[in-house]
Amino acid sequence: MFMHFWFGAQQDFRLFLLAPLLAGLFRLIFIEVYGPEKLPGKETFHKWFQCFAYGLRWGLDWHAYVFLFPLVLISIPGAFLPAYYEMGDTLRGIFILGYLLLMYTAFMGKMIFYFHFHDTFNQTLRLGKNADKMNFVDIFFHQNHGGWILLGYLPYGWFCWQLIQALLALPLLPYWQLDSAVWQYGANAAAFIAAGALFYWLRYGGSFSHRQKPEWDEVPAVVKEDVFFGKAVVDDFVALEMVFRQPVSEVLTHDDETTRKIWQGFVEPRGREDFWEQFAKGAGGAKIKQPSHIFWLLGESHSQLFFDPAWRKLHLLESSEKWREAQGTVTLEQFLPAGLISQPSITSQLAGLFDDNLELNENKDFWQGRTPLSLPEQLRRLGYRTEFYYGGGLNWGSFVHFVPACGFDFSYGGPELCSKDAPSTWLGVYDHLFLEGVEKKIGEHDDGRPAFHYVYTTSNHGPYNMPMEELGYRAEDVLREVPELLKAKGQAARQLGGIWYADHALVEFALRMRKKYPDALFIVTGDHAGGLVSPQLLHEAGLLPRQYFNLREIRMPTFAMQHPELRQEMLGSTMGTHMHILPTLMELIAPAGFKYYSLFPSLLERLDHVVTPYGWLAGGKVGDYGNSTAQSWLPAEDLLPTEQVEAVPYAAERKALVELTGWLVRHPEFLDKVSS
Repeated sequence: MFMHFWFGAQQDFRLFLLAPLLAGLFRLIFIEVYGPEKLPGKETFHKWFQCFAYGLRWGLDWHAYVFLFPLVLISIPGAFLPAYYEMGDTLRGIFILGYLLLMYTAFMGKMIFYFHFHDTFNQTLRLGKNADKMNFVDIFFHQNHGGWILLGYLPYGWFCWQLIQALLALPLLPYWQLDSAVWQYGANAAAFIAAGALFYWLRYGGSFSHRQKPEWDEVPAVVKEDVFFGKAVVDDFVALEMVFRQPVSEVLTHDDETTRKIWQGFVEPRGREDFWEQFAKGAGGAKIKQPSHIFWLLGESHSQLFFDPAWRKLHLLESSEKWREAQGTVTLEQFLPAGLISQPSITSQLAGLFDDNLELNENKDFWQGRTPLSLPEQLRRLGYRTEFYYGGGLNWGSFVHFVPACGFDFSYGGPELCSKDAPSTWLGVYDHLFLEGVEKKIGEHDDGRPAFHYVYTTSNHGPYNMPMEELGYRAEDVLREVPELLKAKGQAARQLGGIWYADHALVEFALRMRKKYPDALFIVTGDHAGGLVSPQLLHEAGLLPRQYFNLREIRMPTFAMQHPELRQEMLGSTMGTHMHILPTLMELIAPAGFKYYSLFPSLLERLDHVVTPYGWLAGGKVGDYGNSTAQSWLPAEDLLPTEQVEAVPYAAERKALVELTGWLVRHPEFLDKVSS
């Protein structure tokens, strides 16, 4: 009877070996596709070795169950049921094939996720539950070759099945026969216990000590110090577990006593009547003539790196370059977004506090209430009519509810502004048509009162399947300094055109509005850095000596303001975030003594650092809270050295800002009720 268990356990272990073997192969493919180094060199061999060795051990946290489940569900019952034992190899093969197919799914998901976010699975993944699923489908098939990925299951599955059959056909170690029954039972028991012990040894990454179980904190320094290899070392299932093991934010689990401790020195716990007064500020007096129109133009993925010297040679933002030459334009080259993807970035800008991936726009309490920090509500108190324009439908992110609650008098989506047959992507109507609709609606509303217009475009987004040439993009003219890129095909070529087109459409709109309203104030920024041209493409064209992004390039959107009376020297800071725009507006245009509310100072002041939930700027460095790293914030053609930050800068300030948002979610009674 035990002989059947002995043979079955051997088959279980053999098939288990396929999981770490293919995980290592997937890790190698990931490095070859996205990594800055394609082969280990003499100086980097140790890093490569540790990446694969530690990744192997860490991945066993999941793969060990590929050994355990068949052992418990097939080999043990098979020892007592001969007919079931005969079916064992078939059942084992089906089980391991299913697991290997799941590994393929997770790996392809990581490859797609990294393509868009330049990161392996992170908390952004959890924010997709309320996203437009058809947009995902569109991107999957038209940008990420989804059809080929799905077809890939067939050859991959066939290959795995052949490996499974080959392993099952290998000779088995013979079962021992002992003369003494006592020794026979003892040997059987020892083998059974050893099988269980082997599972635990595998589960803990080659150790029987839970303290030595692989985890992020213990990743070898030589691996962790390399930003890319620090991501590559994490197996796909482990990365997914890390995302879903923790809630989006632990602040929702805090009690008020914990909150008070975190707030200490930053926020004062007060009663409902005067809580917000601690954030009240008095404007110092208008620095420019109050503009009749304020335009906050938020360009999808409008990224600062295209103004950096090497990337500027692409001329993808040449329209913005010319627009910035006008008198009265001020810019910042070091600027952080309020969120790493669109929804938390926009929500934060409008609400006046960091969303921190809590999805305030999906929270019904924020459909019925707002804080005094709200951007449009404070501009309404200054006498401005407030209007929100989005290229897509307002059902996205429940903005149809959230936007009016923030204090906008009017809100429109692209489908409302344009004809029903207007060409569009899943995200929204083509930018130039959407902006023509915005222009028309602004004209209809124009009654002589000052107005604030928040305009968010969508076209600079995958899968970039718009007819770029028909939309005015001439590759040979735009890429005149880098003609090698004219050879780019497919997705890469369309992306270059999409970035140029979206910027051109936005600037053309700004020029028309400036001509119509000469005293208008313009703010042009991106929701986040994104839509980035692969540095590998520039490397192949001889424009960059590296094949990986520097941190500033994947974190910083653009920032520019324009008004006839603005001057660069009026800015006291060389850095900022989206959250500094509101107080800057107030200090520029509000009369002396006007009370406004803001968690942040204006850009007219000298700032020695800025903080978001995701990163920080200070001392010539840009930092990432996600992996406790920092780099120089200066543009560079070379790959900059990455510093592993032991003491996280401004951690207390960051925690206080995040805690405030979580506390408001727990205490919606502190919101100002919105009249219906």
